[in-house]
Amino acid sequence: MDRRLFLKALTGTACSAAAHPLMTTVTLAGSNGAAPLGDHRLVVVILRGAMDGLDLVRPSGDPLLAAYRPNLVAIPGPDLTGYFSLNPRLSGLMPMWRAGQLGFVQATSTPYRNQRSHFEGQDILEAGTGLDLPDGRVRDGWLNRMLQAVPGLTSQTAFAVGGEAAPLLQGAAPVSNWQPDLRLDLSAQSRLLLDHIYHDDALFREAATEAVSLTESMDSTRMSDGTAPPPSDDRRLADTTRLIDFAADRLREDTRIAAFSLSGWDTHRNQTGSITLPLRRLEHMVLRLQDRLGAEVWGKTLLLAMTEFGRTVAENGTKGTDHGTGGAMLLAGGALKGGRVMGPWPGLDEAALYQRRDLMPTSDVRAWAAWAMRGLYGLDRSLLETAVFPGLSLGDDPGLLA
Repeated sequence: MDRRLFLKALTGTACSAAAHPLMTTVTLAGSNGAAPLGDHRLVVVILRGAMDGLDLVRPSGDPLLAAYRPNLVAIPGPDLTGYFSLNPRLSGLMPMWRAGQLGFVQATSTPYRNQRSHFEGQDILEAGTGLDLPDGRVRDGWLNRMLQAVPGLTSQTAFAVGGEAAPLLQGAAPVSNWQPDLRLDLSAQSRLLLDHIYHDDALFREAATEAVSLTESMDSTRMSDGTAPPPSDDRRLADTTRLIDFAADRLREDTRIAAFSLSGWDTHRNQTGSITLPLRRLEHMVLRLQDRLGAEVWGKTLLLAMTEFGRTVAENGTKGTDHGTGGAMLLAGGALKGGRVMGPWPGLDEAALYQRRDLMPTSDVRAWAAWAMRGLYGLDRSLLETAVFPGLSLGDDPGLLA
């Protein structure tokens, strides 16, 4: 076995690939002056781990919410519409809401149903189809298929930034790669597990020891038990800042499309605590992007943040939520006609829930993305419904742009 490949695989298996912060990526696509993309910017954020849309934008006007979630809504957030309120950890976005540069879609989902697998859900979200894809019938992402319709692409048109290319941008359109320095974080429990697994195998034990040493060498301070401290919230925010700044610097120039991944949204336990850092990172990302782009470029930018599926309406016995169906999207940017919570609202009555447990989806995530691209870049409706999002019916124009 190749030693380098083993070390890479070893550190990857110490955590969930669907939700680990080291899987964070940024993907960039630039017009290089090509007329079809014009002067607008589109930023797509994949929130990996199934973000709880009912915690992001709370239907606080419905008394059933507190009955379903007595522990998750104990701290109220700022009012948005008189019915919906914002999670209090996103209060820093309220000036953007009042300026009409922030909006939300509630009760939205891909066509994926019932299995509730992170990996399948993310595959379908990024492929832009309604199909389960065991045979690989669709191998490219919907953002790449959009780029395939744009003439004059070069090797510099698209950049995948991070550990690997985002499936959202995989396909025939050219993609270049830029990888920032990444830290490898193994918990004390992960180190102990590796010790037990490889104790009796000299070759693998040596490689595992080297992998742990690599992670420990990246931390200058030690805890009292000799293990490396876990990554701090500030450090993870700093890592997010690096990715945002890299993207923003290019969006101020010829780049027209950026795609990020932010993970950590799988909140099965202690959701009030475990969702805090992901929400901080999301708020920080939006505010930092606005600041770094400046008023002129921000005024031409639309950001879409979406997730593979939502979470159960009722909290579980560990004060978290389990995998669900209908979720939410966050939209931001100076190009947005915001200050709205969009999408038909199905209500929280048990009979109105999907399988009497999940928020009922009333719109398709793909349609919101398609209308964004049509509004920003004037893409043909038939192209969006057949090539970019096969089988999608766009429906009526929701008027996303200011």
